[in-house]
Amino acid sequence: MSDVTIDVREIPKPQRHPKIFGAFDELAVGDAVILVNDHDPQPLHAQFADHRPGGFAWEYLVREPGDFRIRISKVLDAPVPRILGNSADAVAGGEAGVAWKLDMNDRALDANIITLAPGGGIGEHVGGEVDVLVHVLDGTGTVGTQTGPVPVTAGDLLWLPKRSRRSFAAGEAGLSYLTVHTHREPTLTITPR
Repeated sequence: MSDVTIDVREIPKPQRHPKIFGAFDELAVGDAVILVNDHDPQPLHAQFADHRPGGFAWEYLVREPGDFRIRISKVLDAPVPRILGNSADAVAGGEAGVAWKLDMNDRALDANIITLAPGGGIGEHVGGEVDVLVHVLDGTGTVGTQTGPVPVTAGDLLWLPKRSRRSFAAGEAGLSYLTVHTHREPTLTITPR
C-alpha cells in the first residue's frame, strides 16, 4: 500500500481541491491520500460524496483544533453509475435557459438541458469543434440549418455536426432539449431570446 500525504495549509485555496482529487484519482484501490489541514474539511467531504459516491472511505486520524489529518482511501477503481436528475423535473418549470447541466470535474462529456420559452429561440451561430447530439424532450420547434428549417418534436434525435451553422426556434408550447457532446472548455456563450 502506498499513501500520499498532502499538506493543504501551504497550497493556495483555489488549487487545493483539484490537487487532492488529482492525487486521489491516481491512486490504486486500497491506497489513500493523507490530508493535513488546520480545519475540518467538510466541503471537501461533501464534494467527494457528490463526485465519488461509494468510491472512497473517510477516516479521521487526528481531529483536534487547528490540526486535522484525514485518510481518504480509494475503495473503487472508477466512479459508480448513478442517477443525476430527472429530465421531466428539469423542464417542468418551463423557464427559458439552461435547466440542467452535467457538472462533474473529471467528465469526458458535456450535457445540458435547454428550455426555450414559447416563441423563443437561439439565434444563428456556428457550432464548436465537437459533434452534438440533440434529444428533443418536450414541445416543438425548428432547427435552422444552412439548407433550411428542420421541424422537431418531442422524441426526435438530431445530430449537429461540428462547425455546422444552426439556430433554434421554439413553437407555441416552447421547446426543451438535451444536448450531449465530448467535453471541451466553453468557447461560445448562447443566450436564449
